[in-house]
Amino acid sequence: MTGNLPDALPGDVLDRRACLPLKPEPVTLTGAHVRLDPLDVRRHVEPLYAISNGSPIAWGSRSVGAYDADALVWRYMFSGPFASLAAFAEYAQRQIDAPNGLPYCVIDLAAGKPAGMANYLNNSPEHLRIELGSIWYSPIAQRTYANRETTYLMLAHAFELGYRRVEWKCDSLNERSRRAALRMGFKFEGIQENHMIVKGRSRDTAWFRILDREWPGVKTHLESLLNNTPPTA
Repeated sequence: MTGNLPDALPGDVLDRRACLPLKPEPVTLTGAHVRLDPLDVRRHVEPLYAISNGSPIAWGSRSVGAYDADALVWRYMFSGPFASLAAFAEYAQRQIDAPNGLPYCVIDLAAGKPAGMANYLNNSPEHLRIELGSIWYSPIAQRTYANRETTYLMLAHAFELGYRRVEWKCDSLNERSRRAALRMGFKFEGIQENHMIVKGRSRDTAWFRILDREWPGVKTHLESLLNNTPPTA
């Protein structure tokens, strides 16, 4: 069976590929609730480890008692929990050194403290495609505006740069991540079975995406959520 090929893309779209580096440029992104700083081992690793290792946390009137770091932070991540600050620092440095990714430290502006991490991953300028991933938040920042606004800032930046597709992938068992993706406007594309082996276990991966033509509607949706609705994830 044969069919007609799609029309060639406009020259200005094709030209964007040469303008985008393989490693995303480390720029700071700032919103009303969070600031995304390119991850710096010296400044960020120690406080990030302290809020993700199961120890009690106190931020003024906000506090979290001792918790299960695997269950609340690391279960569906590629690494962690970490037994030491040195092990966590190695994990952070690997993300910084990724040739086609950029890790961010998410700063809670009200507290003035790191709240978690988010990454641009698997950057493919040749295809104008990039992924948001390796995202985690401390229990003290979960169910705040952190995830919602971080995602908004990263999406807005990616589409402003000229990407055509932004992806979100997660373990198919990670119901919380899947609900968050749908709530924020990503479209579900299916399950890729036996996609990876993570922590010695087979992982089926749920795929989500937003396309550039969908971004204006998603942007309006996210702005409405940020302005009007208390977050639940």
